[in-house]
Formats: sequence, C-alpha cells, structure tokens
Amino acid sequence: MSSHSLGARRVVTRLANLRKQDYWNRNLPTLLRTPKWGTSRNLSTRTAVEAGCVTPNSNIFISEATDPYFNLTLEDWLFRHAPPAEPLLLIYRDSPCVVIGRHQNPWTEVNFPALRAAGLPFIRRRSGGGTVYHDLGNTNFSIHLPRASFDRHKTGDIVRRAVQSLGVDAQLNDRNDICVGNEKMICRLEKPHILLFMCCLYLLHPFHVSGSAYKIVNKRAYHHGTMLISTRLDTLGDVLRAPKKNIVTKGVASVRSPVCNLRHHSQSISHNHFVEAVVSEFRKEYSIDNDIHYIGDTKELRSVEYIQDGIDDLKTWEYMFGQTPEFTHHTQRTFPWAEVTAKIRSKHGVILDCALHFDNTHLSSLSAQKISLLVNELCRDQRYGFQQETEDKHCEGGLTGFAGDPGKIPTDNNREELEIMLAVTRWILEEMCY
Repeated sequence: MSSHSLGARRVVTRLANLRKQDYWNRNLPTLLRTPKWGTSRNLSTRTAVEAGCVTPNSNIFISEATDPYFNLTLEDWLFRHAPPAEPLLLIYRDSPCVVIGRHQNPWTEVNFPALRAAGLPFIRRRSGGGTVYHDLGNTNFSIHLPRASFDRHKTGDIVRRAVQSLGVDAQLNDRNDICVGNEKMICRLEKPHILLFMCCLYLLHPFHVSGSAYKIVNKRAYHHGTMLISTRLDTLGDVLRAPKKNIVTKGVASVRSPVCNLRHHSQSISHNHFVEAVVSEFRKEYSIDNDIHYIGDTKELRSVEYIQDGIDDLKTWEYMFGQTPEFTHHTQRTFPWAEVTAKIRSKHGVILDCALHFDNTHLSSLSAQKISLLVNELCRDQRYGFQQETEDKHCEGGLTGFAGDPGKIPTDNNREELEIMLAVTRWILEEMCY
C-alpha cells in the first residue's frame, strides 16, 4: 500500500472516531465523559481498572461487575444509547441466579422451592427466549448491531468460531444455539455416574453449551447468549426443573436440551480465554480496532437515572410476576363431601377468575353454586398465589385479610358452606403456592 493510500485511510479512520466521540458527548451526561478507565487490546496486558466512571467511547465493553441486575440494565442502557450505526460487544458474568425470558411464565419455568433453598434470585430479562441459569462459570455475550445489518446466523457464527479457536468442535443448530459433540469429551462431571446416560443421550441430541435470545427495536438489534464454561450443572438442573403443574400458558416455553460445559472438552478453557476469543472474532468480523472498556458497578454509573431506574424495575413484583402472559391452572382434589375441580385463570400475575365444578357431592345445587360464587369473589383480582406485597411470603399468612376477612364473607351462608368455602380456598392457595 502506498504512503498516500495509508495516509488517506488514517484520515478517514480519524474522522470516523471523531464523529463517534461527538455522538457520545452530545448524548450522555457530563459525569460520564471523563475517561478514568484503563483500556487494553487484550486481557493479559490490560491496566488496572480505577474507581470512577466510564466514557462509553468504544465498540467493546467488558463488565467486571457480577450483579445480574446491574449487568442486564447496563446491557439495555448501551443498547438504547450507543451510536445506532456502530457494532458493539458486551461481555459479562453474573453471580448465581435464574433469568427468564420477557414473555415467559415463572411458575412453569422455575423451581421456586429449589431456588429458595439455594438462596438465589430470579430475574425477568428484557429480551425473549427461554430460561437460563447464570453463575460465574457461565459467560454472557451480547452483540449489538444496526437493525438493517442484523443477521442472527452471522452473530452466532462469531461465537461458534471463537469456541472453535479454543479447540472445541462446535456447530450452530437451527435456532443458532451452539452445540458440541462428545468425541473429545473428557467427562469430568459433577456427577460422573451420569456419564453413560449423557453419552447415550448424545446419540439423539448434541450437547448445548450456549443458548441465545434476541431483541429488535426501531434502529437497533442484539443477539445475546450464555456460554457454559464451568457452570454448576447440578444446580442448573435443580432450579430449572419446575414442579409439574397443570398450567396451560400463552407464554413462551423453554426448549429443554441436554447441556455440558466447555471444560468437559478441555480443562484449559477459562473465562478469559473465551473472552479473548470472542473479542478477536468480533474485531475480525466488523474490522474493529479500538480499545476495550472495562466497566465496574460504580456509584457514578448508578447515579445515571436510566440505569438506577432499570435496576429498580427488574426487582419489582410488577415486572417479575406482573408481566406474565395469561395462563390457566387446572387442579383437582377429592374432599369428604365432593370431588372438586378448579380452573384458575390469571393474567399479568393477577387472578381473573376461579371456576369450581363439584362431582359426587351431597351438597345441594344451590349450596354448590353459592360456594363457587364466593370462592370466585375471594380469588378475583388477587395476585396469583395470594401474594399481597412480596414474593417471599410463600404460603404463610396467605389467608390473612383474604379468606379470613369477615368483611368479605356474606352473613347469609350457613356454617357448613363457610367451612367448605374456607377449605376450598386453602386448597387453592396450596396449589398456587410457589
């Protein structure tokens, strides 16, 4: 290349960088403009991150925070505020948690007793897709692009090539999830006795090491996903195995697939190795040559209203449960006085109605009708599970101020009808309890 061509190329690159810097300076709060973060072109030689605030003047971001609420909100903030024409890569890890898709039903996706026993939160993310488990053995990637040039297969292939470069044979399936074979699997599993089962299972399905989800808005789109490197697969299996309930939901159901860690193929693979590989492939694909920005969970970033509001929103009942699509819960029980079938309809986490049907009962049709109407009246407009304020009440106290409120119970019911009504209401509470 001639010196004139090289000089012209440098001028064009410089102008592009100046335009990008001007975009950030015009669109971000002043407190975020002072560059205080060490940057580097690779992880092995990067400088230490200092306390302070980041100037998001880069195409590549690595979060050093492990708070899942912060990282998911950081991702959304970058998605909404980055220059819309620029490709962007964000990589982060989270402390243990369960993350469900935007349009999913937590009662069909999450094993709440196991989640409570492990002391883990669940979070509803802002993108679609299925439910996943995060811990420090899992690395999350997020590739943001202009909507016009967004290609799910291409972004998936960036990550596939990164895994391939680490010495693991990887393929993309029809959902652009990354799968691996078991030919080189060293099988150092948390539960080695399931090795035979897993190998037999592979004859029908390859193992997934990554799952993906997507979000598309007016001018921007992203593909984000997980990468299982050394995740606790036993915990993953426990918390994502929801107790069986007869729930028919309009929400998106997760596709269950056999999974394994990259460490099962190569013990040398680490989080840093995967990060370096993805950054390298991202640079090649989009001809990116600027530095990496390392981001911490700082007071300066949390002082940004969009970020703090986003973190707070993810923790509210209205977002966690109140975004649940409509569903119907069928349940049945035999009492001494009848076989009772209940059909509970809920939308946005609130009970729409509760219909009862009595079989083989000694109750008169009038009494059965009165009980049905009263139970429906007590249930309607309550939060599913009768959770009035917070989800940590579980079953205890669920009838306080509800079925146990004398003001809600008509005085013209006889004692038997009231006892049956309370028994049915307690049973419904137990069935909905999570």
